[in-house]
Amino acid sequence: MTTRCGIVAIVGRPNVGKSTLLNRLVGAKLSITSSKPQTTRHTIRGIRTDGSTQFVFVDTPGFQTRHGGALNRSLNQAVKRALADVDVVVHVVAAGEITDEDRVVARALGDARNVVLGVSKADRVADPAKMLPYLRRIAEAFPDREIVPFSAKTSANTSELLRVIERLLPEQPFMHDAEAMTDRDERFFAAEMIREKLFRSMHEEIPYGAAVAIDSFKQDGALRRIAATIFVDKASHKSMIVGAKGEHLKTIATAARRYLEKLFGGQLFHEARVKPRPSWAE
Repeated sequence: MTTRCGIVAIVGRPNVGKSTLLNRLVGAKLSITSSKPQTTRHTIRGIRTDGSTQFVFVDTPGFQTRHGGALNRSLNQAVKRALADVDVVVHVVAAGEITDEDRVVARALGDARNVVLGVSKADRVADPAKMLPYLRRIAEAFPDREIVPFSAKTSANTSELLRVIERLLPEQPFMHDAEAMTDRDERFFAAEMIREKLFRSMHEEIPYGAAVAIDSFKQDGALRRIAATIFVDKASHKSMIVGAKGEHLKTIATAARRYLEKLFGGQLFHEARVKPRPSWAE
């Protein structure tokens, strides 16, 4: 049987729905999501195998044009590295918008082959009288791209996006086991889920300067024991995250634990601390 397999990079400016799309296409929450900047900081592989076709999706950090600093330079380099050896690129833009940042991403792609323009959040522009003129404008702005509107939130037209990608994948053996969904381990997802719950519960200033490290991850029979440290830029942020009598930190940890227990399929004991580390992002 002839098989198709290839790496598909999902790229775009921040907050256009790249991580939501990855999660929808793979059928599991692998990449964390929030409206805060710097939500995705790692390239994450999500694997989907349909019969004789295997898609290896790579979710990339949002390409940064507004914020400077070492962290953003590092994230942009991560995007460029992800593009170095891929078979298909899905450039995601948000329906109804054509921004300067979108154009910067398009220029970064250069003359890359097999670029599909994915128009996300299409459910927000449901009126054809508004969508069709927009699609004409974006076709002019980004010529020679196959355009696929979709909604990762509702799954509308994501099957068409998969069909377009599949046609562009090379004929070659699978890269991963047919049952695999990701190349990341449980330790990685534990850190990411804690970070998501932090992002979703705090103001923008704190999450932008926060990171999570897993200090220990131990299997004790059916119980997983996790100890984590949340690093923040400023000492004043620590008290904001911890909250009165530690209640806010407890809320964050509990929300992360509940999701991780579903993901891992077993009980979990989780403890977290907060530690200031000024200018860690540099």
